[in-house]
Amino acid sequence: MLIRHRGLEPSIDPSAYVAPSATLVGDVRIAAGARILHGAVLTAEDGAVLIGADTVVMENALVRGRKGHPAEIGSAVMIGPHAHVNGSTVEDEAFIATGAAVFPGSVIGAGAEVRIHGVVQVNTVVAPGAVVPIGWVAVGDPATILPPEKHDEIWAIQRELDFPGTVYGIDRDVSMRELMRRQSDYYGAHRDDAPVDGTA
Repeated sequence: MLIRHRGLEPSIDPSAYVAPSATLVGDVRIAAGARILHGAVLTAEDGAVLIGADTVVMENALVRGRKGHPAEIGSAVMIGPHAHVNGSTVEDEAFIATGAAVFPGSVIGAGAEVRIHGVVQVNTVVAPGAVVPIGWVAVGDPATILPPEKHDEIWAIQRELDFPGTVYGIDRDVSMRELMRRQSDYYGAHRDDAPVDGTA
């Protein structure tokens, strides 16, 4: 389904394929030969989603663009089932495996791999050709890649990367109630969404 959001609607190259059960919301641009499979959601909240040529977004993946952090996916990229790519730049020929989570402001270098359930934290830069192993966490610029049991080491780097400011545009001391009030207002913009003609 194609949805107009914030006055913008998806643009799809005629040679691309978007499954009938996929959902594209707002300023989503799909290049030649790209394939968006069943259940995938590509949503341009208030930042674009750009999908390069011959890229495949597998079933039930989420790709989200946001203000200041568009989702820019290069050419010949694989985004696996249930992956979460949020406001990240993913360069050509990278591999984002099943269940991986890639956060705003991050950059995945050309040919890099984020393997099954790997995590790339906000504002982290994974070098071209690097590998984030199964379940491991990449954090920092340049990325330090650590196993999940190294939480204290991960947090020592992560706390300096400003997750609340990058993802939500808030200071760390904003309460959960205030954060969720703001998030409710932000996502309230979807009340004005409309299906693009011919896709309902």
